[in-house]
Amino acid sequence: MIDIAVLFVAYLLSQFYRAFLAVLSPALIAELGVTPSDLSLAVGAWFAAFAATQLPVGVALDRIGPRRTLGWAFFVGGGGGALLFSAAQDGAMLIAAMAMIGAGCAPMLTSGMFLFARRFAPARLATLTGLMIGVGSLGNVFAAAPFAGMIEALGWRGAMALLGAVSAGLAALLLVVIRDPPRVEGAGPQGLGGFAELLRLRVLWPILPLALANYAVAAGLRGLWIGPYLLDLHAMSNVAIGLATTWMALAMVAGNFVYGPLDRLLGSRKWLLLVGNALGCIACGWLWLSPTEAAVAVALLAAIGFFGSSYAVLSAHFAAFVPARLTGRGVTLINVFGIGGVGLGQFATGALFDAAGGGAEGHAAVLAWYTLTLGAALFVYVFSRDAPPVRKATPR
Repeated sequence: MIDIAVLFVAYLLSQFYRAFLAVLSPALIAELGVTPSDLSLAVGAWFAAFAATQLPVGVALDRIGPRRTLGWAFFVGGGGGALLFSAAQDGAMLIAAMAMIGAGCAPMLTSGMFLFARRFAPARLATLTGLMIGVGSLGNVFAAAPFAGMIEALGWRGAMALLGAVSAGLAALLLVVIRDPPRVEGAGPQGLGGFAELLRLRVLWPILPLALANYAVAAGLRGLWIGPYLLDLHAMSNVAIGLATTWMALAMVAGNFVYGPLDRLLGSRKWLLLVGNALGCIACGWLWLSPTEAAVAVALLAAIGFFGSSYAVLSAHFAAFVPARLTGRGVTLINVFGIGGVGLGQFATGALFDAAGGGAEGHAAVLAWYTLTLGAALFVYVFSRDAPPVRKATPR
């Protein structure tokens, strides 16, 4: 189990990398002259590269296992990308560095889910995935107030260089300790054909829109927009923004730990996901339609983080209909939609923010996007088939 423990630590750093720009944005804007929309593109590049890499990652997991797939990707992308970020001189270098880091982190969660699916009973997948995401979400906490202190001590370039070295070291350790499970015979279509087989399963279709919208809301707001929003609408200081992001990050950690075992306790994944995400959608809509005082805004952002942290259960719902011989491609396909939705959301919200002229109107446009897309996805998800965690579901 030491490989799982090291994987959890590495995943914590992966979660950090998708959220640290919210705290770093004031320094980058001041020193490099970039804009919030430039930073939105950089965050979008992280998630776009992460999503685009999922397809080859899925094939690699089924063919060669998680050890080499994850170890080398995180060494080159995570370690190298962080070092490139530390040397950035303009927005283009930031975008390139974020894309490298995103590609390097791409196999992290899916490698864990692959190992869980192959080593443990199917009913435990949501609990174990929720545990991994919950522990990893502590990276969101580190990316808030603690990272702000690290920047104060080392400067943002020194902090990123140190993180690059730590990433490379963790990647090397993963190459040593991960134990690949035995390959499944008859692994199905070669290359990307397995993804086509999965996409022909109609039972998966109503789940995919929610995968596209679910994580995008909490990750998009926590990963970038919370900082500019609280600065522009509530004139918060960097320290106050760091504390607010910490509260949202802690809510996301708690959400993952709470959601994980609830599907087994309630005997349903579909209704847990519907109710939880509907509450998150309501909180986002409240923030959009009724701008309020700072304390209430932070509470609503924390609620969005808590109720939006249902990705582990959503992944288990999806994986319940995936044949065992396509496990690697199944867990990466759901990640293509989940992470791709965050990237799409960042590109869209950056453009909407600029089109609305920035300021309060720009942030309203951002919140409108997140509220309406999540609401539409929930409407489609109503027509999904439940997959109780007590048994393996069968495709239709």
